[in-house]
Amino acid sequence: MYRRVSILLRKHFVSVLILCASIVIPFSSVKAADPAKGKATFQTNCASCHNVHKQLTGPALAGVEDRWPDKKLLHQWIHNSASVLASGDKYANDLFTKFNKTAMTAFPQLSNEDIDDILAYIQVEEKKGPATAGPKPGEQPEGGAEKGNDNSLLFGIITLILAVVALILMQINSNLNKLAGDKEGVPTPDPVPFYKNKAYLALIILVLFMVGGYFTINGAIGLGRQKDYMPEQPIFYSHKVHAGINQINCLYCHAGAEKSKHAMIPSENICMNCHKAIKEYSGTYELVTAEGKKIDGTAEIAKLYDYVGWDPNAGKYTKPGRPIEWTKIHNLPDHVYFNHSQHVVAGQQQCQTCHGAITEMDEVHQFADLSMGWCINCHRTTKVQFADNNYYSIFEKLHQDIKDKKIDSVTVEMVGGTECQKCHY
Repeated sequence: MYRRVSILLRKHFVSVLILCASIVIPFSSVKAADPAKGKATFQTNCASCHNVHKQLTGPALAGVEDRWPDKKLLHQWIHNSASVLASGDKYANDLFTKFNKTAMTAFPQLSNEDIDDILAYIQVEEKKGPATAGPKPGEQPEGGAEKGNDNSLLFGIITLILAVVALILMQINSNLNKLAGDKEGVPTPDPVPFYKNKAYLALIILVLFMVGGYFTINGAIGLGRQKDYMPEQPIFYSHKVHAGINQINCLYCHAGAEKSKHAMIPSENICMNCHKAIKEYSGTYELVTAEGKKIDGTAEIAKLYDYVGWDPNAGKYTKPGRPIEWTKIHNLPDHVYFNHSQHVVAGQQQCQTCHGAITEMDEVHQFADLSMGWCINCHRTTKVQFADNNYYSIFEKLHQDIKDKKIDSVTVEMVGGTECQKCHY
């Protein structure tokens, strides 16, 4: 009887394992689009030409799925717009004509899942509506809704529960085998307790080693990088007010961005060019910190006067100035070479490519992780000024391929932009 019970329980044990697999596999294989990943992909590949709510170099992307008759055609357009135009699709050709026949950059490296993540991010931003003056105190910060869609924790909990269930069933099966053997007079060794079972212990050690190794390697890879780093500065300076609302050109303050390796922190004299006349903050936009604390703009201007030794009532410098100790936000390792002028002038890159929506930031934070992979992905997709640039005249094969219509553009990667020695020295 015990033997039958043991056999029956074994069958049930196999059934439970099959049931566990049937629960886990759908969760693992059917993956919903992730707006959080879509945001990162969008900022890396799309933000230089597109905005969700307003037209930039390309059209606004709100409602983009509704405008295309077929989602597969939209995927094809993003992978290679030239192929869709060649097929004669009316909407694609009308769009091409509307934007002065400027070809959209091809993104063959993006998978359909990557594109779906981007579309999910666009839907989230579309529901939020156009950007407002900024989060008010007590409001949920941007990106909170997206983080709620990350199911990694749920998958981890389900996997842990199923693993515990499987171990319990295995222990029960072992005990029943022992009972059945004793009943029939078959000598059966006592089941080894879980905490003494070498196989279980080896498995646990292996899992801990893999998990520990994963987090160790990830930590080592990210060592020195500080994405989302937002230090408190000695003076509250709002890029949204200066570069956004008042539309002061970035190059007015960061003149080195198009002339040298470093963009340069502007000197106090640059600030005083305006603030000799602007003595108080009279804007209607409310200044708040990331924590929701209200900022008195006039008091921050007074801090500037104190640093430079300016007396606004007398209209002159009355004491020696001292440097403002700004905290640097964007740092690269010493073995990495990055030249601002090369990217801004030769590469025609906008500040937002690397620094994010800087005109919407009250307090600047590091938008991108500035990793090697992030830079290489940009080089793989960014086109260079190739046709009328004498510097690239030596690339005869690429010029011939363009004439033969084998390619429609040249990326940074194609002219050596992913070679190690370009950035490491």
